[in-house]
Amino acid sequence: MSTDEVRVSAEWLTLRERADAAARSADLVEELRSYLPTGGVTRVHDLGSGTGSMARWLAPQLAGRQHWVLFDRDAELLGPAVADPPRSAADGAPVTIETRAGDITRLQPTELSGAALITASALLDMLTAEELERLVSTSAAAGCPVLIALSVTGRVDLAPTDPFDRCVSEAFNAHQRRNTASGRLLGPDAVRAALDCFTRLGVEVLVRPSPWRLGPGQAALAAEWFTGWLGAACEQRPELSGAAPSYAQRRLAEAAAGRLSVTVHHQDLLARPR
Repeated sequence: MSTDEVRVSAEWLTLRERADAAARSADLVEELRSYLPTGGVTRVHDLGSGTGSMARWLAPQLAGRQHWVLFDRDAELLGPAVADPPRSAADGAPVTIETRAGDITRLQPTELSGAALITASALLDMLTAEELERLVSTSAAAGCPVLIALSVTGRVDLAPTDPFDRCVSEAFNAHQRRNTASGRLLGPDAVRAALDCFTRLGVEVLVRPSPWRLGPGQAALAAEWFTGWLGAACEQRPELSGAAPSYAQRRLAEAAAGRLSVTVHHQDLLARPR
């Protein structure tokens, strides 16, 4: 799987969890409810679950008993998910979880057997086109709704603006589309590619914006995001490294002083079953 080269830390996932929760589309959750069973246990399969933030966000918004199956290739990330599971459903019903370590891009249809809902978050942009097609095909075959949150679009807005912003943004987007041992990553093209894949399979898809809005209250996250954003841009285009230190000094000082606002644009999608 291409995410071999895009590994994330539990610390980063923890730092971004509140911003993720605030950004994800409530509109799609409302739409989703009408497709879920009203009796028994709702079985949810969360692909690329990381430390379980999607379950902690979504499970309390859905009524009824739920059982979440969390899939991730990094077994170390699944430990915190077990340690901090969702407390309960919206109506107080119990929520249980289990974890499975493995490559989610090579899931077999039997591994999603019985799913009433498939979810993922901050995943699609780390896949190649081939990996995405396999994942969409397997998910669509389950015949249940698929809710995929927080895929980057390639657009970033910083305020106040800086002349160097555009150069960094373009280089970062090129880095997101870089070639890896598994193929070329989709990066900002992932939502469009997923939409096309589902549509070819006859599945209707709703798409909604889900931007991160990082202001003074998220200064630590903004600084960490900025550092990674700039670092990836310079890795992709080393010629930027000469101007990068002074640019970073300006921007991190603004973040520390609460003067930097960042909007990182994402999109959520809900694939509705036939």
